[in-house]
Formats: sequence, C-alpha cells, structure tokens
Amino acid sequence: MKKAKHKRSPCPIACTLDILGDRWTLLLIRDMLFGRTHFNEFCRSPEGIATNILADRLEKLLAHDLAEKYTSNEVPIRDAYRLTEKGKSLKTVLDAVAKWGLANIDGTEARMKPKAL
Repeated sequence: MKKAKHKRSPCPIACTLDILGDRWTLLLIRDMLFGRTHFNEFCRSPEGIATNILADRLEKLLAHDLAEKYTSNEVPIRDAYRLTEKGKSLKTVLDAVAKWGLANIDGTEARMKPKAL
C-alpha cells in the first residue's frame, strides 16, 4: 500500500486537494456512501472510470485511511471496500458540493440517495 507523499504546502486546502482533488476520488467516496462496495459496482458508475484508474484510486483511499478493504460476504472470495469513519466524515463535503452544483449548474439533478451510515 502506498504511503502519503510529502506535502507541497501546510495549507489545509492544498493538502486536502492532494488527496481528493482529482476527477475520480470524490466520486468513489460518493459511490461508497450510496452503498457500493465491489470493484465491478464502481466500474458501473455512469462516469465510466477505467479499471486501472479505479484500482489506483482505491489504493489511494486505503493509503489515506479513508476506506478499508474486507472480504465480501455477498461475493465470496472477492474484496470489498467501505469507508472508514474518516472517510464517512467527507459526507458533509459531498453534500455541500452537490448542493452547490444543484443551485449553480443547469441540468444537474440529485438521482441517488446515500445509504444510512
């Protein structure tokens, strides 16, 4: 598992963006909040993440203790992923981003509801 890189700055926004600031990481966190747990479920998200990028972003979430890997009960011998408490704490960030998008970007709509945490 990769360890966190050296910080480019002590700025909390810059440090957060170093972890979450690509186009896929927050979407994976969103999917986990909606109850998705398996690699193939993440692949079926409407944004169409490539499998190599998905694997990299899952490793990144694990390295930063935002998610954990466990053995699936639903699909035997398959790994599954879930958010840690640290990862779940990002729900308020995603809620704020979604609210902003709904208010300011024409054509957006809230289609999914997160599962109970």
